[in-house]
Amino acid sequence: MFIHNINPVLLAIGPLQVRYYGLVYAIGFIAAYILLLNLAKKGTVKNLNTRTVDVFIIYLIIGAIIGARVLLFVFYYPSTLLSDPLEVFRIWNGGMSFHGGLLGAVAASATFCKKYKVSFYKLADFLVLPLSLALFFGRIANFINGELVGTVTTPEKTPWCVVFKDYEGCRHPSQLYEAAKNLIIFSTLLVMYTNKDIKKKLKDGMIFWGFVLMYGILRFIITFWRDDPAYLLGFSGGQLLCMAMVAVAAFFIIKIAKNKKGKGNKHTGI
Repeated sequence: MFIHNINPVLLAIGPLQVRYYGLVYAIGFIAAYILLLNLAKKGTVKNLNTRTVDVFIIYLIIGAIIGARVLLFVFYYPSTLLSDPLEVFRIWNGGMSFHGGLLGAVAASATFCKKYKVSFYKLADFLVLPLSLALFFGRIANFINGELVGTVTTPEKTPWCVVFKDYEGCRHPSQLYEAAKNLIIFSTLLVMYTNKDIKKKLKDGMIFWGFVLMYGILRFIITFWRDDPAYLLGFSGGQLLCMAMVAVAAFFIIKIAKNKKGKGNKHTGI
């Protein structure tokens, strides 16, 4: 059993606070920008250069944040959205939906790719690598914050259970389960992307949709140990969204597999 008393604030200077969770977001976007610049210099993705990378990262940040905030309130806190719609813009109060962030990032990326004639799938197949690694650290930050806690258990059943402040009982550290899930996804994608024998057999988009499929399946399973309220038929809102992820990913994987080589990969590829 572990008593959680970790300070979520890394550094405080007067009213200014640097929190682990915010730091993960900042480092994630910075790392993505640096990696994209390196990708552009190699000329791996047509029409992606240092100038368009600067534009794309702005698209990506805006799309991800807007999507994450809007879906959070639409799907999880609709009453707050109706009573105080301006709360959506108060990002300093915290709260992000991964599913919304992914939808926003995909929409923004597809818009960028169409405008600048960049292959969406070539870009997406690359970006899910830093994304899955950032999600790993993001869940570690959730654990540090003592949020998104797991279901109640006992030290006898789960010796590694955690007592979180303001929560009753000893609970599954579901944040760490999800962190492990994201690390498994990252490791799998890394092999798929860097192993030349595997990569040459995969059509553009397979790695991206593979990420969506793996995330949907594993997140759906792990959520059974997360203290989320039932939304419909005993499933949480996150689980329902994961079902949608799996269905959409399976559809596109089958569609790409059936397409002739190169078909559907021009420009946006989606």
